[in-house]
Parts: sequence; structure tokens; C-alpha cells
Amino acid sequence: MALQDITEVYFIGIGGIGMSAVARYFNENDVRVTGYDKTATTLTSALEEEGMAIHFGEANVGLVPQPHPGLLVVFTPAIPNDFAELELVRNGDYILLKRSEILGIISRGMECVAIAGTHGKTTTTTITTHLMSEAGLEPNAFLGGISRNFNTNFIGGDSDYVVVEADEYDRSFLQLDPSVAVILSADPDHLDIYGDHATMMEDGFRAFARRVRSGGQLLVRHEIADQFADIDQVLFSTFGIGTGDFSAQNIHVKNGAFHFDLHEPDGHIVPELRTELPGRHNVENAVAACAVTRLCGGAEADIRRGLKSFRGIGRRFDKVYDDGELIIIDDYAHHPTELNAAIDAARELFPGKKISGVFQPHLFSRTQDFAPGFAESLDQLDEAILIPIYPARELPMPGVTSRLIFDRMKSDNKRLLTDRKMVTWAKELRSGVLLLLGAGDIQVLIGEITEYHKNRNKNG
Repeated sequence: MALQDITEVYFIGIGGIGMSAVARYFNENDVRVTGYDKTATTLTSALEEEGMAIHFGEANVGLVPQPHPGLLVVFTPAIPNDFAELELVRNGDYILLKRSEILGIISRGMECVAIAGTHGKTTTTTITTHLMSEAGLEPNAFLGGISRNFNTNFIGGDSDYVVVEADEYDRSFLQLDPSVAVILSADPDHLDIYGDHATMMEDGFRAFARRVRSGGQLLVRHEIADQFADIDQVLFSTFGIGTGDFSAQNIHVKNGAFHFDLHEPDGHIVPELRTELPGRHNVENAVAACAVTRLCGGAEADIRRGLKSFRGIGRRFDKVYDDGELIIIDDYAHHPTELNAAIDAARELFPGKKISGVFQPHLFSRTQDFAPGFAESLDQLDEAILIPIYPARELPMPGVTSRLIFDRMKSDNKRLLTDRKMVTWAKELRSGVLLLLGAGDIQVLIGEITEYHKNRNKNG
């Protein structure tokens, strides 16, 4: 099905951050967009305001459009296979594609910049899009978060560049044929899909690297570069902190922001770049974004201006409340490495303050695979709260609950609470830093908590 032949798209799971970006792409190209999602959110309300018709709750097969030549149905793997609307489409005369498949089709005729990694994809993709825009490269972009600069997760540019998040889940990134590919990290994850880390590397990330177009750019974090150095017919370079072809040197904190010198492969140095993103891991993400922009023709002044003006991404160490005593941070962290990064950033930014954290594990399989790592990460908090697992696409697994993590923790200051009891606990806080961590529906609870504190503060 050619893109120009599509006149209507129905999305099953339209409210997901990746799905909604694709929905916005079609909507902005004057294609009729409708869809389903389980729960109304701030994001789905925005989609409705943009003209998309969405229904919520239980499946309603009567609201699925009748098949016609211009209709495409797009679904997310987060939807269970037995979902009635999905079954109807699979058994009917419909054209049905995964989100990753339609994203591959959209990007295939363009200069695709694909950013992969088990951590840092959204931040790096969003910084890259902002820097390339500042450089006048006018990219299109499909983002995994809401950019504070653009206030959206889809940017419709006027060039052939398209910046996309290359997701390793379900081997989705193998639908892409990038001109420029970045690999930020390749820690074990999604073992329910790959089985083990070695298979994830070979059938996932290395297979993705081999999809870079002949003569294209492959940019890999220096610490894992040896696992990709044999990829041929590409221009291979590395990035990192203190090492790599593109590297951050002379890192220091001044007036609440990170400053660093960018060393480039030809020996050129871009001095005193500034970013307000928290944590040294984000300095590394910024180096990758600067490297991509420079490889695409961006000037030194562009990356300097762009980094300074970058305002961040929703749900990525997002400060949602600060009254001078109590600070609440919303973060998407759902892997031990990401928890470590968020906690480390909080310690660095708020020295001397008590750091409390609420963690909602995401997926039964990930909880089972990484329970010891989660426990070790959460032990770094001054106080840790665990709430029930967000199942997403999965059915319960015997013996796998948040207690699996809880019982492995060594901290004496830990609690296992229901969602509602956690909200009550969080409303009683008056000082310190509260990290609300997870990739599930914890954001709904975050909204209730922050609204309570804002009203409390307003009413004295």
C-alpha cells in the first residue's frame, strides 16, 4: 500500500507515545485519523483537539471503520492478541500493519537518522531534532516523548531528513534503513523477545547496524564499539565521555548546568558547550546528538545555540513540582541502569536533600529478569516505595509481583504499597526530593499528587 493511496487510518492503541506520533503525521497530511485506547490521557485529549476521533474503555467493533481501498489499520504490540477489535481486523479484509512497519515505510524514501539503544533513545532523538532544526536542516521527527521546545512528539519538517527512535523491542528497528544510525547502549533487556543478551546483540543491534545504507554513518558509544567494528560498507565512528572520535572533555558544573568541550575526529575542539540536562549520562547523549548534527552539516554555532536553548522532554527527569522544600521529579526509568541514572542525577543536583523514590515495575517478564538489579538500584534511595507491576501487554506470571524486588532489597527504609496508599503517602510529604519512576500508568498518579501539592501550596 503506497502512502499516497492512504485516505484513512485507524489506530488500535492510539494513545501510546510512539503511536500518537504516527497518528499526528497522518493527521497533518490531511488523512482521516480515528482510533481506540484503553484510557483517556492528556495526550489523547490533545489528539482529539487536533481533530482525531478516539473511543476508550472496552473494545467496540462497531466503531472500527468498514474496509475500503484507502483504509489502513495500525496497531501496537502492547495490545493483547485477543483484543476484539484486533481480531476483527485480522479476520477481515483489512490492511493491518504494526507501528514499526508503517514507520519503516514512511522513512524509507527519506534520509533517515535512526537512534537506537536500550537507554537514552528519547532524549538523544529529541536533542538531535532540536539541534538539526537550529542548524536549518528542518528535519521531520517521530519522538518517544513530548519535546518541551516543540510541545509535540511529531515534527513535520521541510527536508528529506527524518529523525526516528529505533526501538529494539520486537525487533522493530529492523524495519528501518537509516542513512545515519546511532547506538547508545545495548544492555540486556526485552529478554522475553530475544531469549538472552547474545541473541539480542546479534539478531537485534548488530542486525540493525547492518541495515545502515552503504556509505552511511554508524555512530556507536565507545564502550561497546568493538562489538560493531566489523560492520562493513559504512563510515564508522564512536562517541563518549573522555574517549571516542566525538568526545566530551573538561566536564564541569557551573551555575547548575554541565559545561564541556566537544572534541571532534579531525582534532577540532568546540569549547564550553552548555546543557542543563541532569546527569553525566545526558552529557554523553548530548555528544551523540552534536555528532549527528555535525555529520549532517550543522555548524559549531548551531550546536552551541541549540544545546543552550534545549528545554527537555516530558517524563525524562521532568521536574513537575518545586515549592522550595519539596521537589517532585517524573521519570520514565524502567530498567536498573535508568534507575541508577535518575538517582545519581538527583544526588548530584540536590546534594544534602533526602531522596525518596516510588517505582512501578513495567512488565512481569522484565521484573523477573532484573529483580536483583532493580533491588540494588532502589537500595540507593533514602526511602523506597514499590507499587504493583504495570502489566502492559502481559498476563500475570506465577510468583512475579513487586515483592520479588522488595524481598531482595537490603534497605531498612522500604515499603510495598498499593497505588492508592502510595498516593496518600506522597500527599503527606513536605520536603526532600520525590522521584516517581516507571513506564506504566504511574503518570496518572503523578498528576493527582502534583495537583494536590500545587493546591496545598496555593491555599497556604
